[in-house]
Amino acid sequence: MSDNFTLKFHADQGFEKWNGKPFLIFEFQNKLVAIDNDDPIGVHQDLYDQVDFYFATNKLLDKIDYQQENVLPLFPHYPINNWTGYAKLFGFNWFSQVGGKACLKDIYAQRRRPAYQNYEPSYDFSPYVFFAGSIWKKEQWANEVRASFISACIKNPNLTFEGGLLPRTDGDNLGFDEVLSKKRYSSVEFSNNSAKSLVAFNNPAVLGAISWRVAELFNRGSFILNLPWMIDLPIAPKHGEEIHILQDINEVSEFLDFILSNPEYHKKVCLGGKSYFEKHCTPQSQVHFILEKVTSQP
Repeated sequence: MSDNFTLKFHADQGFEKWNGKPFLIFEFQNKLVAIDNDDPIGVHQDLYDQVDFYFATNKLLDKIDYQQENVLPLFPHYPINNWTGYAKLFGFNWFSQVGGKACLKDIYAQRRRPAYQNYEPSYDFSPYVFFAGSIWKKEQWANEVRASFISACIKNPNLTFEGGLLPRTDGDNLGFDEVLSKKRYSSVEFSNNSAKSLVAFNNPAVLGAISWRVAELFNRGSFILNLPWMIDLPIAPKHGEEIHILQDINEVSEFLDFILSNPEYHKKVCLGGKSYFEKHCTPQSQVHFILEKVTSQP
């Protein structure tokens, strides 16, 4: 937005409760817009009632309150290092409204991420697969599908696998010790290793949320292997052209054999996914999509 408009911050007591939370609230042409970037715990009805448009990153398909008229889905996007942009827009208000400790924590988190760039299209086909992910205490299904993918890669004699599930800090790995990673990866390492991987596995995350890695994978031109979406998307990537979708995690082993012997299909989906990112997921495309929706209704 700052690349296209002059942004001005105004502290409004009516929205103070959202300070420091994963929400963006702004006014454009006398219309109030909220972007809910939280986990899919449901529409925050009090905020919904205050605004004209409510965009949700995680608009769950099977949750009734997300079906309200003015709840709109977004295209995939991902976190970057933009703390200087925050500082320029919010200035001292960032500290005074959110608190110094929370502000410094946010700066630290952002600085661990790479700055945004639209990666040049590239292509590689090699029998290397990288995947690393957390073990979530309350998300057993997500843990199990990740472990199944890792196990299938390890067992395939034609693949070199790196990664695994990250050991929990409390020592309770919930029975997944056979698929644990031997190291932890920085955000930059994770991004670079994923870009080199033959396949980038994407599964629904906490509470069915979209993985915040998936847009970055599209940007890097990765071959994304997906389980069925649990959220609504304005335009979903096409199976067989921009992404490959499995209906069940038990199909992974057969799929790995298939993709190793079909490099042309692999290349087609990689380049198609990058094209999907260019059309729908760049910051410029996202802003255009949001403001087009806002201005198309009287």
